[in-house]
Amino acid sequence: MEANIAIPSDGKNTWSGGSVRPFGASYGKMMMWFFIVSDALTFSGFLAAYGLTRFKFIDSWPIADEVFTHIPFIHGEFPMYYVAFMTFVLIFSSVTMVLAVDAGHKMQKNKVAWYMFATIIGGLIFVGSQAWEWNTFIKGSYGAVKTTDGKVLQFVKDGHQIALSDFVVGDRMDHRESNTKKNGLWFESGEDVAQYSVAQILASYKADPSVQIRSEQIDLDKKQKIVLSREKGLSELSKGKMVLEGANLKANEYGNTIFADFFFFITGFHGFHVLSGIIINIIIFFNVILGTYEKRGHYEMVEKVGLYWHFVDLVWVFVFTFFYLV
Repeated sequence: MEANIAIPSDGKNTWSGGSVRPFGASYGKMMMWFFIVSDALTFSGFLAAYGLTRFKFIDSWPIADEVFTHIPFIHGEFPMYYVAFMTFVLIFSSVTMVLAVDAGHKMQKNKVAWYMFATIIGGLIFVGSQAWEWNTFIKGSYGAVKTTDGKVLQFVKDGHQIALSDFVVGDRMDHRESNTKKNGLWFESGEDVAQYSVAQILASYKADPSVQIRSEQIDLDKKQKIVLSREKGLSELSKGKMVLEGANLKANEYGNTIFADFFFFITGFHGFHVLSGIIINIIIFFNVILGTYEKRGHYEMVEKVGLYWHFVDLVWVFVFTFFYLV
C-alpha cells in the first residue's frame, strides 16, 4: 500500500529537500544549532543536579576559595586566581574565533589561519591548565582525617589551615602506589597508603596545643568552617578511621565526598568538549592552510565550528559561576 503525498501546485515536494533554508541557514548550520540546543539541555541538567545537591548539603559543602588556591610554580594562597586566568584564556580564544569567522566572510585566508591558530593555542592552554588543576586536586595540599561516623576533620593554626606535615611528628609511613613501575615498585593489590597514620596524628595533636581541628560543617552566618575546641577536637579525632590525602570518588580531604564527584564529572565533561573542539579546530586549520575553503568559495565550516566553540566558552562561564563563585 502506497502513501499518498500531497504535491504543491508548483510541482515541488517540500519534504524532499530542495532549496528551502529555514531561517536562511544551511543544513549544516541548522544541525549544529540542534546539537548545541540538545547539549545545552544536558549541561543544564548537570548544573541543576549540582545546585540541588549543594543546597541539600549547604552546611557541609567545601568552600571553593579554600580548595582552589594554587598557581603553578608559585607557593602561597591565591584563591581562584588561576581559575580566573583559565576563564580569561578561554573567553579570549572565543574572540579570536570571532575574528577568524569575520576574516572568512572577507575571504582572507591568511588571517583565518592565524586566528584559528590563536584559538587552538588558547584551547590547549585551557585544557593543560585543567589537567594541572585536576592533578593538584587529586593529590591534595593539606590532608585530613575521616572519622568512623563519616566526618572530615581538618587542622588549623592561628586561624589558617595547615598540612599534616606542619605538625605531625614521627617518621612518615612507607608511601606506595599500586601497580606502578616508574619507581620500580609493583603491587598486585591494595590502595595508596597515607604518609601518616591516625595514631601519629592523634599523638602530635595532643602534643601541640596550638593546633586546632575544624569540621566540615560551616557556620552559615560567618561562611567559615566551625573550629572545634581542643577537647571537642580530641574527642572527634579519637574516632579517626583513615587519613585522607587529596581527592577521589570515594573520599576527599576537602569535605563532602559528592563535591569531588561533581567536580570530576562536570569539569571533565566540559574538558572533553574543549578537547573535541581543539581537534576539530586543528582539522579546520589545516584545511584552511591547504586552501580547501578557498576552492569552495566560502568559509562556512569555520563559522560552524565557531558556533560550537562559542557554546563551549559559554558553558564554562556557567560552570565557573555555579561551581567556583557561588
